[in-house]
Amino acid sequence: MRKIFFIILSIFCLSSHSQYLNLTNNAEISVITCGPGTELYTAFGHSAFRIRDTSLGLDRIYNYGTFDFDQPNFYGNFAKGNLLYFLNATETSQFLRVYYYEKRWVKGQVLDLIPTDTQKLYDYLENNTLPENREYLYDYFFNNCSTKLYDVVNEVLGDKLVKPELFTNQNLTHRELIQQYLGDQPWGDFGIDLCLGSVIDRKATPYKYLFLPDNVFAYFDALKIQENSTKPIVKRTETILAAKKTEENKSLMTPLIFFSIIGLVILWATLRNIKRKKRSRILDFSIYFITGIIGVVITLIWLATNHISAENNFNVLWAFAPNLFVSFYYLKKKLPNWVRKYSLITFVLIVLNLLLWILKIQIFSIAIIPILIFLGIRYFYLWKYAY
Repeated sequence: MRKIFFIILSIFCLSSHSQYLNLTNNAEISVITCGPGTELYTAFGHSAFRIRDTSLGLDRIYNYGTFDFDQPNFYGNFAKGNLLYFLNATETSQFLRVYYYEKRWVKGQVLDLIPTDTQKLYDYLENNTLPENREYLYDYFFNNCSTKLYDVVNEVLGDKLVKPELFTNQNLTHRELIQQYLGDQPWGDFGIDLCLGSVIDRKATPYKYLFLPDNVFAYFDALKIQENSTKPIVKRTETILAAKKTEENKSLMTPLIFFSIIGLVILWATLRNIKRKKRSRILDFSIYFITGIIGVVITLIWLATNHISAENNFNVLWAFAPNLFVSFYYLKKKLPNWVRKYSLITFVLIVLNLLLWILKIQIFSIAIIPILIFLGIRYFYLWKYAY
């Protein structure tokens, strides 16, 4: 009897997943775009699908930007670039609650689809919410919650879509695209430039622009669909939540100012060392030790993870990983001859860093200008004048 009960229960569960709702002619699918927030992780906005059928009392958000802190080895996968995101379906009111609290705007582009296409999109999304289908390997630039919206519509309706020639004249890189959103996030901007490599300095193809929600909004606004005639795929745009003014909390201590102050201190110390003919050993140890640690972290992100955007990161030239091990020799009262030659090598790497920047092989944060200047001066001093 017990076995029969579980068999019946299993059949019921399977059938409930295999058969989706039959939507009515009142059903609508919207592309949802959410405005940027004040935190770095919300600075670029968000995208999702909304399916609403007033006749059935259905109003649900399908969100590809969900992850689970409880998944096995979460932090290890996050660090390695193997983090799995998944599609989550939730009530629209619950989804909007966060954006209302954060005072962010939310807009919906209602798609002008025939009922059969609306049903196809709904069935596709419902099938994607199943445990065996919902997960995907997240990549911020190439496979995220915004690119998924285009991918889904293209998968279901691709033969009917008349795709616009959009973003073809902008000729921007991924780095330039994200910097448009980081004006109020100077430390976040610096961190991104520090951790991501020259890969994001390549010109983005029009499709690659769709990792940003605003660009997804613009794309669907220009997208058309071919049925009996060619028409815009968006039949109306609605403001679901209006933006509310928030107090700006700008920090006066930007990375550029912070490192400029440090640079002036190191310049003063170097001139003092030359005048007194006495080297500041703790200063030299600190410079090499700190740049070495940063270099080890950047190198590991590049070589030991699957973060595609972290590849070929030439910040490792000024943040040179071997500095970490050599730093302890700078605590000696008299520098060994090979250590002074090592100082020349690190000076040459600074020059090479500047050359790569000039040639636009990689664009670095403006905040590293004072870093390169004070490191270059100190390294040259250690090679030429240190006693």
